[in-house]
Amino acid sequence: MAERCNWCGTDPIYVDYHDTEWGVPEYDSRALWEKLVLDGFQAGLSWITILRKRQAFRTAFQGFDPYVLAQWGAEDVAAALENPGIVRHRGKIEAVISNARAWIAIEEATGFDNFVWRYVDGQPLQTNRGSMAEVPAQTPLSQRVSKDLKAAGFKFCGPTITYAWMQACGVINDHVVTCPRHAEVARIGQG
Repeated sequence: MAERCNWCGTDPIYVDYHDTEWGVPEYDSRALWEKLVLDGFQAGLSWITILRKRQAFRTAFQGFDPYVLAQWGAEDVAAALENPGIVRHRGKIEAVISNARAWIAIEEATGFDNFVWRYVDGQPLQTNRGSMAEVPAQTPLSQRVSKDLKAAGFKFCGPTITYAWMQACGVINDHVVTCPRHAEVARIGQG
């Protein structure tokens, strides 16, 4: 009997995220950026915490519009720090602003989607891991992408965060082979 990846447990929010979103190739530049920001907020926390607060993050960060967020100032940061619906971490909130500016520079130069997908020649990497124990926390590729993101001005994007983001966005299909989503996500990735 096929079993889904065990990291999502039985929480309905987690199961829905696993079954409908995690690992599905994302090609929209703004959506890729939103997921990177959210993965940055996860640092030191569990992903379920971020999922439960995702709508509050979207509201607080004005739909994750990088052009709006790049203009934020001290008053906006102070307001976000008072918002109980999100993770109130000054460094992470301020990183949203600098990350928005970095995203805009890449988006206007080449497209953030092109920036991300060039690492895998536009095709998701297909792994065939037998268990979650085989899934690494980071890889040489995530180290390279992290380094390039940081060079472009991004913050809260170390190689572990970057690897989790690449998994979430379907750049890497890390559903275990026993998971029903593994084959489906692989098929979606073939375009």
